[in-house]
Amino acid sequence: VQLQASGGGLVQTGGSLRLSCAASEYTFSNYAMGWFRQAPGKDREYLGLTWSGGFTNYADSLKGRFTFSRDNAKNTVYLDMDKLKPEDTAVYFCASYRRGPYYNVASYYGWGQGTQVTVSS
Repeated sequence: VQLQASGGGLVQTGGSLRLSCAASEYTFSNYAMGWFRQAPGKDREYLGLTWSGGFTNYADSLKGRFTFSRDNAKNTVYLDMDKLKPEDTAVYFCASYRRGPYYNVASYYGWGQGTQVTVSS
């Protein structure tokens, strides 16, 4: 199983973007999907995850700027990002949660290549 994030691009400070994450080889309606990002030279950072029933967990650092949603019929999860800052520049990934701490990269599988988000100042 592999997931692919898309929708990244170049945006100005204060702008918004919507990222999508699609799975084509299995139905993930029963799975929790996580979002991470990785800036150059830094570890992969946990952003949060969303369960099929609507429960979400957000990293404290997001401060309400990011919103997760999902459309199980389309096998797609979304990450809406508002009030973007230059420090949000990173490659954004989605992955399927297996078990373990939500914030731990090792708790997930199905990593794709990610999508680049660049926020200009």
